[in-house]
Amino acid sequence: MGAYILRRLLLIIPTLFGIMLINFALTQFVPGGPVEQVLARLEGQGDAFKSVAGGAGDAGAEQAGAQDSGGYIGARGLPPEFIDQLEAEFGFARIVCDAGYTGPVTTAAPECRKETIGMIERFWIMMGNYLRFDFGTSYFRSISVVDLVLEKMPVSISLGLWSTLIAYLISIPLGIRKAVRDGTAFDTWTSGAIIVGYAIPGFLFAVMLMVLFAGGSYFQWFPLRGLVSENWNELPWWQKITDYLWHMVLPITASTISSFATMTLLTKNSFLDEIRKQYVMTARAKGLSEGRVLYGHVFRNAMLIVIAGFPAVFVSVFFGGSMIIETIFSLDGLGRLGFEAAVARDYPVLFGTLFFFSLLGLVVGILSDMMYVFVDPRIDFEGRG
Repeated sequence: MGAYILRRLLLIIPTLFGIMLINFALTQFVPGGPVEQVLARLEGQGDAFKSVAGGAGDAGAEQAGAQDSGGYIGARGLPPEFIDQLEAEFGFARIVCDAGYTGPVTTAAPECRKETIGMIERFWIMMGNYLRFDFGTSYFRSISVVDLVLEKMPVSISLGLWSTLIAYLISIPLGIRKAVRDGTAFDTWTSGAIIVGYAIPGFLFAVMLMVLFAGGSYFQWFPLRGLVSENWNELPWWQKITDYLWHMVLPITASTISSFATMTLLTKNSFLDEIRKQYVMTARAKGLSEGRVLYGHVFRNAMLIVIAGFPAVFVSVFFGGSMIIETIFSLDGLGRLGFEAAVARDYPVLFGTLFFFSLLGLVVGILSDMMYVFVDPRIDFEGRG
């Protein structure tokens, strides 16, 4: 098992490289990069130079409207040297000055010139920085990507871990009971409820919960937004825990619905397949109790397919599903951060979160394989080849 885990760990490197390469290449064909985003904002707010571009904005603001660059959509009226400085700050170009020049590094000086950095070179620079765990700084938030991810992580961890844990704790026992009582009234009405829950989109269910229980039109039992109350730091430790759980009830319920339905039916079908096999009838013929047959023999085999789906369930709840839930309940987590970074073309944040979630998914996949062996020691990944 040790050699297999080592091979899987080493496989993470080329897999991550391929994921980053494909996504980096795709972004090059998306119109409206970060430079154009900033220029569009500046055309709409002439006093935003200082807040967006730092020191380069002071010189650019004085000359705004004096020249027509024509290089970018929305760049009319902005001086070319300001645009060159912006490209250099975002890593799309570099400003090179002659030897011995000691003045300001700007293309407005005759001794300096702009050199465009190609797509391939930018990709290798980014990957080299990632190898040093340098994920850069957000284009628009003036904060490092690592600090930004750490700031948003508690929300996503809360949603992802609690939703996955609750989904498994409810789905597995319910799926087993549905398999044992297959065809009964219990199986029929629970299947109907599960199908209805699965058919309702998570965001629509979240809105329904807000209307019903968060002061919409009926009850105001739960808070409308946020992870904790504003006075959370002033509360004693036990009230902090209560306040946190109180805020998480509705978001977790909304994010658990779809994964709960899928996992329940998957567990039921898996157990039904195992219950009908010959070894189960043999175990019953030997006089073993029903509990011993189910949890001593059937459980290990039936749970393999459920465990196999854990990485996909965890990552989808942790990132994909949480984006909409975070937006609806005003939770500032990683899902919402990644979406906003994609819209704003904030490439350091976009690729930083992509790298993080890709690495997380690959590591969870290895843990899933380890759980295979824990549930059924007969599985030997070493001898599979």
